[in-house]
Amino acid sequence: MGEERRRSPPFRTSRWGSCSKRQTARTMLRFIFARLLQSLVALAIISVVVFTLARATGDPLYLILPMSASQEDFDNARRYLGLDRPYVEQYLSFVGRAVTGDFGNSLRARRPVSDLIRERLPNSLKLAVFAMGVSLAMAFPLGVMAAVRKGTGLDRFAQVVSVLGQSLPTFWVAILLVEFVAGRLQWLPAGGIQGFTSYILPGFTLGWFVVAGLMRLLRSGMLEVLDSEYVKLARVKGVGEGRVIWLHALKNALIPVITFAGIYFAILVTTAIVVETVFAWPGLGRLAYEGISSRDFPVIQAVVLTTAAIVAVINLCVDCLYALIDPRIRYAR
Repeated sequence: MGEERRRSPPFRTSRWGSCSKRQTARTMLRFIFARLLQSLVALAIISVVVFTLARATGDPLYLILPMSASQEDFDNARRYLGLDRPYVEQYLSFVGRAVTGDFGNSLRARRPVSDLIRERLPNSLKLAVFAMGVSLAMAFPLGVMAAVRKGTGLDRFAQVVSVLGQSLPTFWVAILLVEFVAGRLQWLPAGGIQGFTSYILPGFTLGWFVVAGLMRLLRSGMLEVLDSEYVKLARVKGVGEGRVIWLHALKNALIPVITFAGIYFAILVTTAIVVETVFAWPGLGRLAYEGISSRDFPVIQAVVLTTAAIVAVINLCVDCLYALIDPRIRYAR
């Protein structure tokens, strides 16, 4: 009896531990479902906004038909493209097809918009991955060393890089690189995709602003962590300075950096219109510019919804990752 009595508490503890795990899993699923529902509502609102604003730019037939076209030609083209139907009917038709991945045909290219998206999206993703890699390679060592050597020349240099990255306009940096690096010095190609070297100029231009944000966030996080008690205790115990900085301190300063990096990766994919236009990069940004300049409603709607879906998915992944890193978030939200 005494032996059974001694064995019973571990059994009860295991049972309660299993119940706690199931409760945590259910809480996590509810958290993910709530975030997914919010993303779907946001996409629905964005679809209404982009549908309305796209048609507020004017009649695309004035840019498609020749100047000699008669009123009958306009009426026939409007009827053929479905632009003569009421806006509500057009919107419902657009949403019904978009759910299945059909965004209609481009008014300018006379091709399915989904084909154009499939052609351009991989180029934007590759450029965003390269730009984020450049940003991380520059921001991590500068941010960490600026915090470790606070007040030194390296810290001041990092602050100058941060200020320039957040203040210099992206289009100005892009034009400057094309003019000097690609034009006068002819070190790198000025545009298009001609191999790995074609990624350098647009990738650096895109990642320049992200470097500034990541570096400032990492520096402030490292300064806070380096002043914590457990870091001081590790140093007292004789742990090597490199291990303290790059393992203990950096690991705990990465939580806000992960969130920032995830959000800005989505921004790199979805807001590279200026950079892709300047460098003639065949990506989603340039496709959006071409659609806006020609009032191509299906292209504009498809690009905006695609980029919004990318942002929603990345935000959902960041939220879930954040909830896994810090369990308190699952219960606070």
